[in-house]
Amino acid sequence: MTPTEAVQSRRSVRAFTDRPVDRDTLTRVLEKAQRAPSGGNVQPWNAVVLTGAPMQALFDRVALEFPKGRAAMQPEYDIYPKGLDGAYEERRFGVGEDMYASLGISREDKAKRLMWFANNFRAFGAPVLMLVHTPKYMGPPQWSDIGMWLQTIMLLLREEGLDSCAQEAWAAYSPQVREVVDIPEDHTFFCGMAIGYRDADAPVNQFDVKRAGLDESVRWEGWQ
Repeated sequence: MTPTEAVQSRRSVRAFTDRPVDRDTLTRVLEKAQRAPSGGNVQPWNAVVLTGAPMQALFDRVALEFPKGRAAMQPEYDIYPKGLDGAYEERRFGVGEDMYASLGISREDKAKRLMWFANNFRAFGAPVLMLVHTPKYMGPPQWSDIGMWLQTIMLLLREEGLDSCAQEAWAAYSPQVREVVDIPEDHTFFCGMAIGYRDADAPVNQFDVKRAGLDESVRWEGWQ
């Protein structure tokens, strides 16, 4: 698979099969991803890779919080900036509406939307969940490095025929995650990543995810 093919075939997969993922395959991917760039070669990423009983224990713990609604959510950082507006907010809102449309869930059906949202915390059926954390003193440049590392992993997973879904949603239940998984107290818990084989027949894996045109984000200067 070429880099272009990996980029074009990657998407946030939200329905996985129960096919197991080989640890040797994941080890190969993660070892290659250590070549991801980072400022000053700091390599600020840390992760715990869960499967089986430890992963199920996390699912069970977080499931206890659902009836409490937003009161149970305590992320350690703003998952979206409070001032998100304009085209940025439109894109965020739009992809959510397109996803629910693919599932046949109307905007008015709050109960079904909430039931679907809960799938985030079962990793959408994936057999592997990776949890990412970094020392609290790391700043925006190092968080950018972590993003490049995660993207590198996602593309290498495609090369292996695997798929993923980066899930900042897990940050909403940071205290509960820490109860089950050993995340150092002096680290920020950042996100999860579901890893597995996509269910190609699931409608939620087929809807078109719109992207902004280049003219919306790039300005050219000095070119003829």
